[in-house]
Amino acid sequence: MSRAQRKMDHINYALTTGQGAGTMFEDIRFVHQALPGLGVGDIDLRPKTGDLNLKSPVFINAMTGGGGDQTEKLNGMLARAAKETGMAMAVGSQMSAIKDPSERASFKVVRKENPDGIIFSNLGSEASLEQAKEAVEIIEADALQIHLNVVQELTMPEGDRDFKGALERIQHISESLHVPVIVKETGFGISYETAMKLAGTKVAAIDVSGYGGTNFAKIENERRAKKLDYFQDWGIPTAAAIIEVKKAFDGTVLASGGIKNAQDIIKSFLLGADAAGLAGSFLKLAVDEGESKLIESVFELHEDLAMMMTALGASTIRGIQDCPAIITGNLANYLLARGFDPAAFAHPVKN
Repeated sequence: MSRAQRKMDHINYALTTGQGAGTMFEDIRFVHQALPGLGVGDIDLRPKTGDLNLKSPVFINAMTGGGGDQTEKLNGMLARAAKETGMAMAVGSQMSAIKDPSERASFKVVRKENPDGIIFSNLGSEASLEQAKEAVEIIEADALQIHLNVVQELTMPEGDRDFKGALERIQHISESLHVPVIVKETGFGISYETAMKLAGTKVAAIDVSGYGGTNFAKIENERRAKKLDYFQDWGIPTAAAIIEVKKAFDGTVLASGGIKNAQDIIKSFLLGADAAGLAGSFLKLAVDEGESKLIESVFELHEDLAMMMTALGASTIRGIQDCPAIITGNLANYLLARGFDPAAFAHPVKN
């Protein structure tokens, strides 16, 4: 099977299998502030993301590219939506375009449609520095995402089976590339231990990409004769992954993995994320309802974030981290088992 056909299989299965569940955001409840002391006009939605320079707290995460004309059309639509709303956009893995130049048009369309926007290149952790440079050059990218997808590769019938040297390659690329490097998972989450390893590199940001969104183990199992069912419930829930990464990593933290609405986004900011990426929900909206509806929904996300921040008395994204919230249920149990204190988010009044 060609890479292009595999990419289209991934998109079609992602649309049919849908978003998962289990992010654990439902276990977070904000403490209401009846005297917030500010108005909607005081809200600043610009995130602080270091060298990534994001203008919107929401971005389009890696999905598409390398699937021929169909993914070129999808990427063009997403790029126009990003331009209209001020969002950054990541493309899907560009290895197909590096190995087959005929696939480059499905990626180049993003820069063509959004010449001044923030765009992220994307490659797997098997990539060399030379390939990283080429991926950035193809779309004149502002940053490079390096994705970690061990479980997806193991489940993929034709996937990799050896993951030695990945950290060393990431370190080399992050030290040598002229644009910032983001390391992201592909839906199974980043742990404290992994984030600690990445903290020893020049990586600028970590995208936690937790469990609860598009499930690539489930997608790859659809392509297998013998199902690896044990991987379908594998991973760190997104809410927990944000806390794990924030504890270990001082750089920019990006939230993704099953984020569906403004309430999920604002809870991710409470836990320590600086911006939030959506992929599957944006893709489904674009395919089912079209470009204009996608653009409208992003503006509604911005409006909803501003309304909730006003109710919380937080004028900035970082300020949300100072808002008290109660963590209960499965998330509280998970955090306690991992040595984190869920009560620290409650900010109890001191006598």
